[in-house]
Amino acid sequence: MIKIECVDVWGFKHAIRGMRNPMNSWDKSDSFQCDGVGCYFENCPEYKSNIEGCNHSGDYVVGSADLDLMHRLFVGGTEHRKFMRMIHVSMDITAPLYWWKEYDTYKVSTVANSCSTMHKIHAKEFTLDDFSTDHLTEDVSCKAFLQMIEALNFNRDMFLETKDKKWWWNMIQLLPSSYNQKRTLDFNYETAVQIIRQRTGHKLDEWHTFVDVLWDLPYMREIVGDQDEQK
Repeated sequence: MIKIECVDVWGFKHAIRGMRNPMNSWDKSDSFQCDGVGCYFENCPEYKSNIEGCNHSGDYVVGSADLDLMHRLFVGGTEHRKFMRMIHVSMDITAPLYWWKEYDTYKVSTVANSCSTMHKIHAKEFTLDDFSTDHLTEDVSCKAFLQMIEALNFNRDMFLETKDKKWWWNMIQLLPSSYNQKRTLDFNYETAVQIIRQRTGHKLDEWHTFVDVLWDLPYMREIVGDQDEQK
């Protein structure tokens, strides 16, 4: 189980400006800030010559010339596509600890703020919805899991009643890796591309969902192009 919310992307404007610095080619940039009412620029993908305008709602629109240069620099390799590190992504993800353990491989150019199990593990009663159990099929496994939840709640009740830390330790050490934790992430497009390259086809379903979200980020497919061109 993985839930991805509050996806925000920013930085295209200054990334494109910096991307064109080496050749002083700023005048060739065809990206623009939509006015949010209806833009009438011919390089707008939704360009219309009538009052209908477009649906960008004030977005920064990347033009075809800039996208072409982005793709060529991307294919050139990491030393040429520094602009990718200037485009930032933020999102909230709720996922099981077993997935977060693998995500934590990505330490470069990433930041994460998580909900704290250390401080808030006892804040609410444990329920089945707090865990990723979508692949539990055998009756014996389901029964054992429900017994584990019952044990967690017993220790929670005892901790709330006595404030004795031994009950808190019981909760911490009983907590399974299927426990869902929420984190707010910040990373850049270069990191996103590495995740796509390394995690496509992974055995965990959560990675499939995450990779699909990364592919659908603004202009990601246009910049990256064919997956075989990734380096």
